[in-house]
Amino acid sequence: MKRRKIAIAAGFCCSFFLGTLLNLLFIPGFDHHQQQQQQQHRFEGPEQDHLSIAPSTYFNRVTDQDLLKQLRERYQEVVRYRQQPGSTAAAGRLARPLERRLMDLAQNSSPDQLQPQHQPQPQRHHGFQKNRSLTAPGESTFASSSPVRFHSLPLGCPDINNASSVHYLGSGYTKAVYKAVLNETLAVALKSVDFGGHDMENCVKQYGALEDCYRLASYKLVKEMTLLQRLQHSNILKLYGYCYQDSNDIADTLTTITELGSPLEMIQLLQTSWEERFRICLSLIRLLHYLAHSPLGSVTLLDFRPRQFVIVDGELKVTDLDDASVSDTPCSSNSDCFMEFPARNFTLICSLEGRCQNMNEKRNLYNAYRFFFTYLLPHSAPSSLRSLLDTVVNATGDLRWGIDETLTQLEEVLYLFKSGLYLQNVTRSQTSEYKQLANVAVLDENYRCWPSYHHEGCLLSVYDLNEAKEICDNHSQCHAFVLTNQTTWTGRHLVFFKTSSNHIVPAAEKITFVKVAN
Repeated sequence: MKRRKIAIAAGFCCSFFLGTLLNLLFIPGFDHHQQQQQQQHRFEGPEQDHLSIAPSTYFNRVTDQDLLKQLRERYQEVVRYRQQPGSTAAAGRLARPLERRLMDLAQNSSPDQLQPQHQPQPQRHHGFQKNRSLTAPGESTFASSSPVRFHSLPLGCPDINNASSVHYLGSGYTKAVYKAVLNETLAVALKSVDFGGHDMENCVKQYGALEDCYRLASYKLVKEMTLLQRLQHSNILKLYGYCYQDSNDIADTLTTITELGSPLEMIQLLQTSWEERFRICLSLIRLLHYLAHSPLGSVTLLDFRPRQFVIVDGELKVTDLDDASVSDTPCSSNSDCFMEFPARNFTLICSLEGRCQNMNEKRNLYNAYRFFFTYLLPHSAPSSLRSLLDTVVNATGDLRWGIDETLTQLEEVLYLFKSGLYLQNVTRSQTSEYKQLANVAVLDENYRCWPSYHHEGCLLSVYDLNEAKEICDNHSQCHAFVLTNQTTWTGRHLVFFKTSSNHIVPAAEKITFVKVAN
């Protein structure tokens, strides 16, 4: 009896272990965590001149009418963006291989031509394999204004083949994102369809067709690549290139190569200086102004959340454009132009042409207010600028201003801040006397202040020496400060404020000011 109980217990433990293991193996994205632990990804495969498979090839194989409809709609959206008139540079790129190939994609595809194409189970994505060449020989798909100095042509499969330090960063509903270093020089983001993601799993579960579901999901990636190519702005992530490859028995799966940024962490932003937070808001409003007047028309970001943005060298950049739209909202009356948000709703004007006036622009602007401005703009701003900043926040929150007026006002704030004019109306108290010591600095002797550029000390930016003295006089702990040779993005000098000057050390190009005791 005792042996029987032991055998039953052992069988139960074994079943539990196997069940847990199988569960882990089939959790969406588990393969990414395995990839994250790998030290390198190898990219191997023959070169091939073509860039994508024509939809006429796989449209004809789809049997489910609903899936076919979705494929056609997404394809037509991409074609619309590629064919839409734009700038001269963008128009010139339309004749290149990828665009020519896409123009052939949906021809001669009708429902009565469809043949079955099903696969019962999705296969796991195992990295980037069998990479294919970026373009036809001698042709460059993207503009040669790429910032990649070591590479005169756009990046593609040959560069991915030499990638190192590949790490899984994360994934959303559709895409998985990896960090990689190409040619031992440039850190980039690699984006591909996530085979274990929400879009793929739901589609395969519903239709049982892995390849067709991949094509449906991949159009989001192609759309984003198209918009990154057509919309050129300093606050839009740069597209460096792309590569087609075979993966999971699917020919020509797509990987895009983009600029790499740091995730936008709102908690960290709230702890930074007002100057840096203002830079984020100014970057955003410049981006939205461009989107409102883009070569494709007014563009709205339907999925407008902080996670859709990254920071590159202090500048905010939008990274996800697969949910962007340039479509105008048709209307027959003002009631059709209703915008609903969690805390507030708006009704816009229906124009004589039957379109909701400025709906794309207004949607972007209100989202900027509720996700960014209300948290980042007014707090700890210079006192003389707070009134103007409060006006900006209130006007965008009520949608009383359009994007042009909002940008004008924030540019005015920048001018006042950079020029020091914001200090003219500030009443200065009598400043203490300070002794100047050249080419020396104070070691340690730190105290904390908020907001500071340094977590362990009080490091602030100042317009001039008088402002530094004013700050030191207003801090009871301050008895000295060090003027550094470092400047912020606005050209202001960084100053370390100190509790004393007991530990002075030589330091080139730094000046220490010590408060003289009365």
